[in-house]
Amino acid sequence: MSAALLNVLIGLVTSVLSGGGVWLLNRARQARTLNRKAAFFGLGGGAPCVVVMNDKYNKPGTTAQDDVHALVEIAMLARELGSPVTIRQAREFRESNGSSTEFCIGAPSGGSNPRTGGHLAAHLPGVTIMPVSHDEDSMAYVVGGERFRLEHGQRARALVAKFRPDPDSRPVFLICGQTALTNRAAVHFLQRRHRELAGSLENPEQFCLVIRVDAMETYGYQSATLERDVSRAAFAPAEAENEAARS
Repeated sequence: MSAALLNVLIGLVTSVLSGGGVWLLNRARQARTLNRKAAFFGLGGGAPCVVVMNDKYNKPGTTAQDDVHALVEIAMLARELGSPVTIRQAREFRESNGSSTEFCIGAPSGGSNPRTGGHLAAHLPGVTIMPVSHDEDSMAYVVGGERFRLEHGQRARALVAKFRPDPDSRPVFLICGQTALTNRAAVHFLQRRHRELAGSLENPEQFCLVIRVDAMETYGYQSATLERDVSRAAFAPAEAENEAARS
C-alpha cells in the first residue's frame, strides 16, 4: 500500500472516530438534559402524568381556549419525556394522585377548579385567594401579608406550586392563574425556565412562585416573568392578616 493511500485511510478512520465521538457526546448531553427536565417535572422514568382540567369561570362543562393550550403544552412535555398522559375533570377527580404526577390547572374561583381549593387548604395554608368583587382586591392572592392583584387588561398573576401530598406520592404542580391566559403563561414559563429554576430555588421539590404577566393585550402568554418566590410564606400557617382577609 502506498504512503499516500495509507494517509487517506488514516484520515478516513480518524474522521469516522471523531464524528462518532461527537455524536455520542451530543447524545449523552441530550440524555442529561432530558433527565434533568424529567427530574424537575417529576416525570423521571416515564412516570404517568394526570392533567386535572378546570371549567370556565361559572360555566361548568366548558373550557377556555387558553386552558386547552396549557393542556396541550403539558401533554407535549410528557410525550417528550416518555410519560403517558391521562386527563381528568376537576369536578369529578376525587382521589389521590398516587403514582401519577399531577398538573392541576385553574383557580377555585367561580367553581372553575374545586380541587385547587382543596390543595391550597391542605398544603398551602399561607395562601388566600380573595373573592370576586367590585373592588381592587377582587381575585387577589394574599401571601405573607402581600397582595398580588389582578389588573384587568394590563397585568395578571398566577400561582405556581410544586409539592407532594404525602411522602410516597408523586408531586403535584398547581397552576392557579387569575385568568385562563395566566394559566397558559405559567405552564409556558415553567417549560422555558425549568433549568434556571432547578438551580436557583431553595428547594426544587417544594416551592410556590408568583408569575406575573405584563402587557397582556400586546404580548399575551409569552410575557410571563417571575415576580416573587413566596415558598416559605405559602407553606407556613396562615398569618393573622390572611385570616382577616377571609372574614
